[in-house]
Amino acid sequence: MRLPTLLAGLIACLITNAAATALTYDLEAHEKACFYAHARNENEKIAFYFAVQSGGEFDVDYTVQGPNGKVILQGEKERQGDFVFTAGETGDYSFCFNNEMSTFTEKTIDFEISVENDSRVELPSKQGTSPEQTSVLEESIFKISGQLSTISRSQKYFRTRENRNYSTVTSTERRIVRFSMIQIALIIGMGALQVFVVRFFFQGARKAYV
Repeated sequence: MRLPTLLAGLIACLITNAAATALTYDLEAHEKACFYAHARNENEKIAFYFAVQSGGEFDVDYTVQGPNGKVILQGEKERQGDFVFTAGETGDYSFCFNNEMSTFTEKTIDFEISVENDSRVELPSKQGTSPEQTSVLEESIFKISGQLSTISRSQKYFRTRENRNYSTVTSTERRIVRFSMIQIALIIGMGALQVFVVRFFFQGARKAYV
């Protein structure tokens, strides 16, 4: 049996059968940024995922357009999205993020663009391996690939939740500190005012007594 060799060959074929780009981008205020993915064949699957990690209300406008300029996906003030669509024609597909609605807030966006062909690659035949063994191994690898994809999506979701919760905690801490400083300033001011009033009364009483 040459299972390690077959496994390595199938994984290599799977990797070459899909192209993916995962990035983190800091979108400035009043900025519009576009990224592109090229579909070489018709009916290819294009997966698009994004999540706003920080900035403002954790929302952004997005637009996905095809090679002919037709809008495929569009949304306003979305926090995150996970989409899969079929490329109707070959060419460059644009994925744009728009932060023009924000006056001064910069936003950090995690996103991933993946282009994958629907057709399964054929596993290279090896001497001494039956077609049944190859088929079983191939199905197992594709099942594992699907499970890994699900785990990856879950990790991205939990990472987004963690970043947002951390940002909320940080913002709450800043507000508590500010409120505490205001309270301290008010206490000191009230104390100084009370001392001034008491001294004023005593000085007035002395003048009246003289």
